[in-house]
Amino acid sequence: RRNAPRTLTCHTIDRKAFDMDLGITGKKALITGGDSGIGWETARMLLAEGAIVVLSDKDQSSLDEAAAKLDAPDGALFAYAADVTDTADLAELHRKTSAAVGTIDILVQSAGVTGAQGLFHEIDDEGWTSTIDIDLHGPVRLVREFLPDLRTGGWGRLIFLASEDAVQPYDDELPYCAAKAGILALAKGLSRSYAREGLLVNAVSPAFIHTPMTDAMMEKRSTELGTSFDEAITSFLDEERPYMELKRRGEPAEVAAVIAFLCSEHASFVNGANYRVDSGSVATI
Repeated sequence: RRNAPRTLTCHTIDRKAFDMDLGITGKKALITGGDSGIGWETARMLLAEGAIVVLSDKDQSSLDEAAAKLDAPDGALFAYAADVTDTADLAELHRKTSAAVGTIDILVQSAGVTGAQGLFHEIDDEGWTSTIDIDLHGPVRLVREFLPDLRTGGWGRLIFLASEDAVQPYDDELPYCAAKAGILALAKGLSRSYAREGLLVNAVSPAFIHTPMTDAMMEKRSTELGTSFDEAITSFLDEERPYMELKRRGEPAEVAAVIAFLCSEHASFVNGANYRVDSGSVATI
């Protein structure tokens, strides 16, 4: 079976197929990492379900472009730049968000980077520090800033973007793996602290999704191997991700659909969970 011929195809997602009655009309959501990929698709789905969305990312111009592509009614979408490594930025984001929509009900933490890559002996302190500062300490800062909102009103949803790497680490990106493992521990710990107040906390762990981050990874790989971009993807799947049985990159909408579910009334008994969206990439159960 594993030696059967494989064809690399571009998987097209019917976005309407993911539309569902989430029961979140009028709920206010903040989504970080929202200028592209999973964050953007999550915003699209929540807007389609009647939520009010605040989109955030580091660069205001790219954020504005991303917001302009969303089909949002007047007064349903706001876009404010902020850097999750800067507490002053996050405080200002909170001020702007409060002024625009009031207290948020949903927080989706999607901002992150691949960070320092290479074998362990090739990565210095700066590589470790910068990666963990963005991918672990950034979410900590964000949640600390907005937790008072989420504890208000007896209903809340907090979703972290983790990764397959959190439970199946790879030797060439250990800072990222360690940070994402920390995210799972953070999500689980928070889920025990605040569930009885109505705040449900969960994580979603994608693997090799069609985003600008994996585009950059595959561009680098194709250059290093002297192959085409598509050949780089094929060899990466065969050599580095052999358990991804669908043999393609996932689409952001396929991850966003799971996030949207966890934001919904339908997930009212889901707390402290980690949902893998990985084509089977994680080899264990």
